[in-house]
Amino acid sequence: MDRIDAMRAFIAVVNEGSFTRAADRLDLSPQLVSKYVSQLEQHLGTRLLNRTTRRIHLTEAGTRYHLRAVQVLNDIDDMENQMGDMHTEAKGVLRISAPVSFAIRHLAPLLSDFQKAHPAVSIDLQLNDRKVDILEEGFDIALRIGQLKSSSLVAKRIAPIRLVMCASPAYLAEHGTPENPEDLSGHRYLRYSYMDPAAIPEVLQWIKQTTPSRGSGMVSNNGDVLVEAAIAGAGITLQPSFISGSAIRNGQLQVILSKYEPEPMGLYAVYAHRQLLASKVRSFVDFMDGYFGDPPYWDRFD
Repeated sequence: MDRIDAMRAFIAVVNEGSFTRAADRLDLSPQLVSKYVSQLEQHLGTRLLNRTTRRIHLTEAGTRYHLRAVQVLNDIDDMENQMGDMHTEAKGVLRISAPVSFAIRHLAPLLSDFQKAHPAVSIDLQLNDRKVDILEEGFDIALRIGQLKSSSLVAKRIAPIRLVMCASPAYLAEHGTPENPEDLSGHRYLRYSYMDPAAIPEVLQWIKQTTPSRGSGMVSNNGDVLVEAAIAGAGITLQPSFISGSAIRNGQLQVILSKYEPEPMGLYAVYAHRQLLASKVRSFVDFMDGYFGDPPYWDRFD
């Protein structure tokens, strides 16, 4: 048994949800894919998949093995692609999807520096806060912010994204500064409509105790608008520091409830696959790594 082939077969079955679809993806017969997985289970001495006539389910051992196997095969693919990239110049059109506010505030210098380092690459940047389908819409790479769920896409974490609750000093002077989550009751809240409740459930639970349901507050699908409204004294908002950081630094906004700050989310570079990855994509992902600093420059307001 070739363990690498068996691992690839197992991962394909998990990602595709069936032996037949995995076989189509790998250009193998379903029987051979099934044989690979069975041999892998025999080699490990444990069952990785529970099979029924309609579905397959990972066992506990299968879940653990899948995570490690993906990492191992990604490392192998990385090593082989890096050897090939030594002889391949990054070139062509790089199509990028990125969140609106982040791109407007922070992406232009990076793109300029990247093109200076890779002059044969041209950039097609599309801004959109919705989650684009990379394959269907023809993007090479998407920048996404959040707590990413597992998928067949490859995601590289580029930088942490802090969420800070803040308001203008004038608003807090008039309405009081909350010291605990319970103190949010009665305040006006400026809510971002695309906020993922699963990413910050505790914070959104506190927000439910506030008064927007009684007509006080604001909802928008753009964080810049909400930050500008907060600066103008319209209420309290929970926003990424890459939007609010400069206003906090110059005193236009004041951080509140800092000890209740949610766990940071992440800025991720997401792309379709590692195998035979185009040099333009790999070069861009590598160029982004560490570009914004550690911590990112927009967080240097504490």
